[in-house]
Amino acid sequence: MSSRDVTGAKWRKSSRSNGQAECVEVAFLEDGNLAMRDSKRPTGGALEFMPDEWRAFADSLEGNAFNRQ
Repeated sequence: MSSRDVTGAKWRKSSRSNGQAECVEVAFLEDGNLAMRDSKRPTGGALEFMPDEWRAFADSLEGNAFNRQ
């Protein structure tokens, strides 16, 4: 969990969220890192990733690494 103050970050949701309240939001931080939070709990903290960590996570999603089937 990030201990950095990210309240001024510009948060974005996926265009596929259709305005639903149950989404994750991401923010690209000034130092190149990326933060991710639960849109239902915007003050509940954020996970922070370095660019390489985020890329590995995104690649895992695209490769169905988390598919339970």
